[in-house]
Amino acid sequence: MSEWLSQSSLDAIAAERSKYPPEQARSALLAALRIAQEEHGYLPEPLIEHVAAILGVPAIQAFEVATFYTMYDLQPVGRHQFCVCGSVSCFLNGSDEILAHLQERLGIGIGETTADGLFTIKEVECLGACKDAPMMQLGDRYIEDLTPQKLDELIAQLRKEAEQ
Repeated sequence: MSEWLSQSSLDAIAAERSKYPPEQARSALLAALRIAQEEHGYLPEPLIEHVAAILGVPAIQAFEVATFYTMYDLQPVGRHQFCVCGSVSCFLNGSDEILAHLQERLGIGIGETTADGLFTIKEVECLGACKDAPMMQLGDRYIEDLTPQKLDELIAQLRKEAEQ
């Protein structure tokens, strides 16, 4: 076990690493960072450096990956992240209105987290569901054909679940 990761996370990273030839350790970076983030909730700089050391790659390569992809969080986030697609199809179908509604309803801006730690709003690049725009990702779910009413119902449902 390390100071940053549990043995089960280290084992999962080792399993991902074993899928690639020795000279291709960098290929396991996305999975290794995901595993580390799942354990910690986000990726502080020392954890990114630790993952790089585990894989034997330069830390800068791990930082390049962690800062490029929106699926990695470099600061603490809420239990539920509203990842609203801002790409062309979603924008043309009202994603800016969806973002504005979320910000007004939750009282936070893009990249911010509610005081209760329940919600974070993120604007992300294309999530690949253009025909059902505007859409967002919430955890491992895609929520498509968004409307302010759908968002209000979803927020109420998530708040209710948090109270139970």
